[in-house]
Amino acid sequence: MDAQHEPDRDEMNDFLRQQREAFEERNYWLQHALGAENHWLFVQAYDAWKLELYLPACTGFLTGIEASLRNTMAQVMHPAPIENVDDISTLSNSLLRQARASGMVIDDLAFPGEQNLEVNLPTRSTHVELVKVRHTLCHGNILQYVKTEDDLGSFFTPECCRDLANSLHTISRKWVASLGAFRRETLGLR
Repeated sequence: MDAQHEPDRDEMNDFLRQQREAFEERNYWLQHALGAENHWLFVQAYDAWKLELYLPACTGFLTGIEASLRNTMAQVMHPAPIENVDDISTLSNSLLRQARASGMVIDDLAFPGEQNLEVNLPTRSTHVELVKVRHTLCHGNILQYVKTEDDLGSFFTPECCRDLANSLHTISRKWVASLGAFRRETLGLR
C-alpha cells in the first residue's frame, strides 16, 4: 500500500477511540443488572435512535421503561424468578406510585421541564408526562406531533418526533442507571 494512503498514528488512534466509544455507548444498556428481558428493549430503541428512526426509538424506549418497571415490580412482590407480569398494571400513575413506595427513584422518569409530576402523580385523571406520551404513541395517536407550516400546511414525518426521541433517550439512560442500582441493592441482582 502506498505511504500516502496508510493512516498515521493519530488517525488510527482517533478511529479506535471512536469505535471504543460507540461500543461502550451501545453496551451502556447491558451494564445495569436489568436482565435480558429488559436491557434488549433499550438496546433496540437505542439502535433505532442512532439510525434516526424516531418512531421506533420512541416506542422502544417507552416499552423498555414500562417492561423494566413491570418486571422489577413483579420481582419485588415475588423474589423468585418471574414467569409473567399479568398481575402488574401497565404504565400508569398508580404503577409509578407503587414503584416509588417500593424504593425506586421515579423522579428520573420526569420529562425535562415537567413541573407538575408531584401534582399529577397522585391523580387518576391527569397523567404524568411519561404516561401521557406512552398512551398517545403506543395507541397510535400521532396527531399531537403533526406540524403546520404556512407554506406547507399540516404534515407529519418521523422527524417531528426527534425531540421526543432525544428526551426519551436521556430519560431512559437515567432510568436504567437508577433502576439498575435499585435492582442490585434491593433485589441483590447483578
